[in-house]
Amino acid sequence: MFDRYEAGETAVLVHIDFSDEERREDLVELQLLVESAGARSVGVITGSRRSPDRKFFIGSGKAEELAALVAATEANVVIFNHALSPAQERNLEQVCQCRVLDRTSLILDIFAQRARTHEGKLQVELAQLRHMSTRLVRGWTHLERQKGGIGLRGPGETQLETDRRLLRGRIKNINKRLERVDKQREQSRRARKRSDMPTVSLVGYTNAGKSTLFNALTSSDVYAADQLFATLDPTLRKLDLPDGAVILADTVGFIRHLPHDLVAAFKATLQETRQADLLLHIVDCADENMADNFEQVQSVLKDIDADKVMQLIVCNKIDLLEDVTPRIEYDERGKPVRVWVSAQKRLGFDLLLKAITELIGEVIHEFTLKIPATAGHYLGQFYRLDAIQQKEYDDLGNCILSVRLSDADWRRLAKQSQGELETFIYDASIEKAVC
Repeated sequence: MFDRYEAGETAVLVHIDFSDEERREDLVELQLLVESAGARSVGVITGSRRSPDRKFFIGSGKAEELAALVAATEANVVIFNHALSPAQERNLEQVCQCRVLDRTSLILDIFAQRARTHEGKLQVELAQLRHMSTRLVRGWTHLERQKGGIGLRGPGETQLETDRRLLRGRIKNINKRLERVDKQREQSRRARKRSDMPTVSLVGYTNAGKSTLFNALTSSDVYAADQLFATLDPTLRKLDLPDGAVILADTVGFIRHLPHDLVAAFKATLQETRQADLLLHIVDCADENMADNFEQVQSVLKDIDADKVMQLIVCNKIDLLEDVTPRIEYDERGKPVRVWVSAQKRLGFDLLLKAITELIGEVIHEFTLKIPATAGHYLGQFYRLDAIQQKEYDDLGNCILSVRLSDADWRRLAKQSQGELETFIYDASIEKAVC
């Protein structure tokens, strides 16, 4: 579709330091992104500017320097650590005589490589098409019209208009398919809610160790690697707690300046994060940019309307630090706020499970029931749940039953009995303990 230079695997990287904090990027992160994409860096151009140049982003002098480095290293792609406009990409390609990609295109390429599920592939394609739609002006400029001849005179439909129409049709088709996938996910979420099983979602900066922790906690085999965006497709597993169980969800990692096209495309996936009962915010505590990465994740959570969900900070990779041991930190109300663990060395997992349980563990009811002989059929239900602590009979033949069971089980039994069981509560005070 496009009259552009072919991209390759040898790349020259471009990183500019701006005085504006909002425009700042990390060069090391760019190098990691390039490695994750499977490319090889053969040179780096750095510089500083107050604001981007409208024509070349880096200015005409730096553009000539970049072209000379591309020629010297025989690189076949230039990758910018910034977002470029279509005009800037086109102008730079004319100067450098090779393919020019910006940060967004690089991230989309990585996502395209990582997508495994049908939904993931659709989401990536949608994001790529949305990004591509703004760059159609560069292609097929040599074709002015498609129609001609007697009765069909006039400009007709240009190739550019045709491309745009085809793209709109493809985007519309993918959106419809993703809507069906979203409905299926919504059905699954409703089923989980009916089972009264809380959902815990892993979030964090990319390469913080989410998948490694997920695998260690759930004995799963989700792909985990020391690279950015190793995980793309969300995975759900059951996690047993000391008192009950939760659904643990592994999600895609966040990154600073996450492309808006990706946020829009991954709406269904990010829904798992928005509707979770608890977010485990995984932080790489050995990373020197830990504080900045933390703020970037909080910013993305705000963008996707997940900033109001309860969070537990999990400081991972303590094995890379000296004199740091697994521990739980509490706030002034005695609520867990931070847990220090090592997913690689499996350190502090008992403390992590304890903290999760304290935050969203099941509510356990312990009380006494006086069940008359005419309602003896309820005894079998309590036996099946292994909820009976003590049983005795009074002089009138009523069964005095001490039970201990989860809130979900109690509500289910009470609903099935149409409220009759609640009338059998012997002690007016119902002890609720959050375990």
